[in-house]
Amino acid sequence: MELIIGTKRWSTWSLRPWLALRKTGASFTETEVELRRGEATKADLAAHAPSGLAPVLKDGDLAIWDSLAICEYLAERFPAAGLWPADPAARAQARAAAAQMHSGFVALRSECPMALDQPPQVKALSPETQEDIRKLVRLWRELLDRFGGPFLAGPWSIADAFFTPVATRLRTYGVDLADYGDDGQAAAYAARLLQDPDFLAWEAAAQG
Repeated sequence: MELIIGTKRWSTWSLRPWLALRKTGASFTETEVELRRGEATKADLAAHAPSGLAPVLKDGDLAIWDSLAICEYLAERFPAAGLWPADPAARAQARAAAAQMHSGFVALRSECPMALDQPPQVKALSPETQEDIRKLVRLWRELLDRFGGPFLAGPWSIADAFFTPVATRLRTYGVDLADYGDDGQAAAYAARLLQDPDFLAWEAAAQG
């Protein structure tokens, strides 16, 4: 398998399936396409998938070009990896959380892009982004309370891959979750995501 990814410093969409693929233990090659180069980036990505976007997973003659679709494919291809929880209720809620991240939290994503090459810095946030963070804290706390942690649906799952880039954003822009209704549980969860060995490997490569 080959995973086409965008620049590791910035590409949240690439980080998510990369984490899931690492958790399978399967061997794969990665091809990093430098983003933010205008037409050159478009041409490089168009050579890999009709979407012209990263990430893309190639498995034989199959190409999958959406981060959530890639993760779902990996969960089916490697069932023993447990990328989704075994319990139906936990699995359904983990899927819902991942889908919410996939299509939601637009203000947070646009105002606080992932920037693994930047030192932490406090940033004034818009009311829309602040509401996204309050929504995030509520979601994390509800799932952690229901399934007992240490991750959103118990063991690590694709849902946690989807929120790992968010944890980097909170760190980069100096967001104190206590200001948004957190009792410490959501902040501890974010810290666990940032200590995951696979994420640390990605981060080291991004900063290298």
